[in-house]
Amino acid sequence: MTNPRIVVTVTGDGQVTAETVDILGDRCLDYIAVLEDLIGGQVTSSAFTADFHRTHEQAQEQQVNRDVDPA
Repeated sequence: MTNPRIVVTVTGDGQVTAETVDILGDRCLDYIAVLEDLIGGQVTSSAFTADFHRTHEQAQEQQVNRDVDPA
């Protein structure tokens, strides 16, 4: 399985966006306070990614499928 990560983007006008990757289920919510502390601001909007709905088993299956060389 790949490592969970947060992708943070800062635009030229200072707007910050962040997306969690490979953090399954509602565990991504644990990172909101950390991000707010890091940027010194508050989240103004959020949405769940596809990872929110994935289970650990689905993620492992996708990793196995990536590791198999197609015929």
